[in-house]
Amino acid sequence: MPALPDGDPAPADGALPRSVAVGATERAFGVYVHVPFCRVRCGYCDFNTYTSAELGGGASQASYARTAAREVALAARVLDEAGLPARQVSTVFVGGGTPTVLQAADLAALLVAVREAWGLADDAEVTTEANPDSVTPASLAALASAGFTRVSFGMQSAVPHVLATLDRTHHPERIPDVVRWAREAGLRTSLDLIYGTPGESLADWRASVEAALATGVEHVSAYALVVEPGTKMGAQVRRGEVAAPDEDDQAAKYELADELFAASGLHWYEVSNWARRPADACRHNLAYWRGDDWWGIGPGAHSHVGGVRWWNVKHPRAYADRLEAGLSPATGREVLSADTRALERVLLEVRLASGLPASALSDAGRHAVAGLVADGLVEPRPALDRAHPRVVLTRRGRLLADAVVRTLVA
Repeated sequence: MPALPDGDPAPADGALPRSVAVGATERAFGVYVHVPFCRVRCGYCDFNTYTSAELGGGASQASYARTAAREVALAARVLDEAGLPARQVSTVFVGGGTPTVLQAADLAALLVAVREAWGLADDAEVTTEANPDSVTPASLAALASAGFTRVSFGMQSAVPHVLATLDRTHHPERIPDVVRWAREAGLRTSLDLIYGTPGESLADWRASVEAALATGVEHVSAYALVVEPGTKMGAQVRRGEVAAPDEDDQAAKYELADELFAASGLHWYEVSNWARRPADACRHNLAYWRGDDWWGIGPGAHSHVGGVRWWNVKHPRAYADRLEAGLSPATGREVLSADTRALERVLLEVRLASGLPASALSDAGRHAVAGLVADGLVEPRPALDRAHPRVVLTRRGRLLADAVVRTLVA
């Protein structure tokens, strides 16, 4: 698992400077809830997750909803004491881990805690991630009744040998079933895919994309496999047991996916995300990319409010112990400088199909746009709009997004 970032120690009571209230009414407010439990750890995963065997006598899945609700109450108090204006929650995203290893009643209780602390906007987007083998028609119906509006399934692949390499436990045949069950419950659906797994051919990848599209899903996320140190797959690559992902292979698979998605009516709105309509985009993730406010609940969760970013202790037992003692679970934080916030705006907004306003760039960055257009990395028409010039990536630019950012901020 990755180490927590460096930063200043967070205050024991979680207090925030009153500067976070400046401009708050112009920013959306969302809540992320991290559920750190999985039945099985996938070989490529470096998220802050634990199996019951790893936790041993530590934190309990059965008590987790009550523990996380304590942080919700603390968050409401901290934001109020910092002078934040009352804002209803516009998005909730429950991620992990596998949130649906918890009972649907526990996930419903977490949503009740959020609603009681701040209220939910009438059009609030409420998402949970789920493994395809961790839900039933009854559990999805219960989530919808509780107020969830959306579910994101970790499909990853439709090819058995690829799923086996990734240590995924579900059968490909289950994907159309869970999408149908979610629809019948009234939930919008998303599928997550991973491309570039060792041993995955271009034909395998095509089969996975076509299987996802065959469900009629409203939203798809597709991510290039990254082999992280400290994971099972990282050790396999180091020992030469499996090949490391190939960047050219991953680029070809991205281009194929984008072509197939577009032909089926799904359009990119962020480098790794496609939606059938603008209303089908994940509003919670858009809030991250646009620099809005969110509070991250759970062990290892990160938060950002008004230019202050902080992160919680990682282990579920340490997290629970701090909250039981009446302390904030935050362990470190940083106050972002104006320069850092400007840099992060470029880094994040340039990934959006809506583009980055040229006004957000320095003089040098604006002058660099013409070269990026000439190199085929930036779309010419929005870049040359006299009234509102914007930097919008071409497909090739999306593949080289990091290089585009380096050029814009050099």
